[in-house]
Amino acid sequence: MSIFSIATSGLNAASLRLNVAASNIANVRTTGPLPASGGSGTLAGAGSSSTSSAYPAAYVPLRVDQVDQSSGSTPGGTSATVSTVSPSYTAQYDSSAPFANQDGLVAAPNVDLTNEFVQMATAKYSFIANAKVIQAYSETEKSLLDITT
Repeated sequence: MSIFSIATSGLNAASLRLNVAASNIANVRTTGPLPASGGSGTLAGAGSSSTSSAYPAAYVPLRVDQVDQSSGSTPGGTSATVSTVSPSYTAQYDSSAPFANQDGLVAAPNVDLTNEFVQMATAKYSFIANAKVIQAYSETEKSLLDITT
């Protein structure tokens, strides 16, 4: 694997990490009805669970799992995949929500804002580092071509 491919895989992973963190932050207040748990989760003012499906579900937060690609015949680079956070929601009190249950609880995304800002900082510095690798390699290659001509 070339240096460009390795650095580009790092740039792609950093970009994905930034997009996921931004999405989680933007949707931190996107609540929804609590999922029915064995019929005991009836909603306020509703006698059936069909009201639950009338409202969109709470935002499901995402996370980035990044691993190196050092196995195989062409080692180097990184791979990033997106998966959902588990558990995806926490119960939060909001009796004013039309989909709140009889106790005034709604499903809120399980987003840790501190962690999301750490993920954004990590993405920033990873992007900078990989861009510097590309820049250094490009300058080295250019100077080698100047020497040989």
